[in-house]
Amino acid sequence: MELEVRHLRALCAIADTGSLHKAARRLGVSQPSLTTQLRRIESFLGGPLFSRERTGCRPTPLGRSVLSRARPLVSEMTALVAEAKAAAAREGGPLLRIGSTASRALAGWLRRLRGRLPGTDLSLHMDVSANALLRMVASGLLDVAFVHEVEGCPLQVPDGLVARVLVDREPQFVSMARDHPAAAASVVELADLAQDNWMVDPTVDGEWDGLRRVLGAAGLNPRVLHGDYHTAASLIAVGEVVAPCQPTSGPREDMAIRPLRGDPLAVRLLLFSRPGAHELHEAVYADLAASYREAALRAAAYRQWLLHHRSPLLHGTAPDRTPVPAA
Repeated sequence: MELEVRHLRALCAIADTGSLHKAARRLGVSQPSLTTQLRRIESFLGGPLFSRERTGCRPTPLGRSVLSRARPLVSEMTALVAEAKAAAAREGGPLLRIGSTASRALAGWLRRLRGRLPGTDLSLHMDVSANALLRMVASGLLDVAFVHEVEGCPLQVPDGLVARVLVDREPQFVSMARDHPAAAASVVELADLAQDNWMVDPTVDGEWDGLRRVLGAAGLNPRVLHGDYHTAASLIAVGEVVAPCQPTSGPREDMAIRPLRGDPLAVRLLLFSRPGAHELHEAVYADLAASYREAALRAAAYRQWLLHHRSPLLHGTAPDRTPVPAA
């Protein structure tokens, strides 16, 4: 066996996420496959690189030594690939590389951009990790990234990125079975869900910590299951779990989506880019803002929430578009 860049990238992903499960999701491989790969690397190097603890994976002294050499190599290779792709894109025509966490605004955003930028090759990279997308923008692999930041769980923003706030505080609603007793109300009390199993995707940056903080502040300690939101949807429909959801979520016959009293769960929606190309980024932001408003008004429960709170979104008023350095 010889160490390759992919092996070093795997070690960095495990160290960055602190979890084999999260690292596997980031790398697009299965956890058993990554575990096997790590064992082979450790066997080749002659010692354990990570200690497996209940709270996750932590680098051993040997692991820290290897990572100190691996990170610059991975960074250089990432930069090489980014520069080569950028050069190829300049030869082949204009290119706009977009990164995003999940959002109902994406379809409208891409539709508007294709109309605004004919002849531009648009690419979309989806990731559950906002922090991973920001690293890709910083390294030149993406031009812009549309992400959400869970309230109380700040993103790890690389130096030099510029942030534009799309929505300063988007409330997170809750999805439950259509026949759930709490679904009879237009606004749900958090205490009415205290006996339910909750489901959250721990690979989404800040999601688990944000939910735990809100439940703890309310004096609640329900059982919280970990899983992706596609799995959650099938369990919600049969009444096994409830889960946080975006307020723009579309209606389903077997599911009810309701706001929580006082909006304790919230995220901030942000568009990140590197400095430069101001006019292009302004246009990208404007199309994103219009697409988000379209998605927001299409969702009945969110539209009622916006009406109740007299949101400027109802009148097409966009937030301040002035770029600000990311904190």
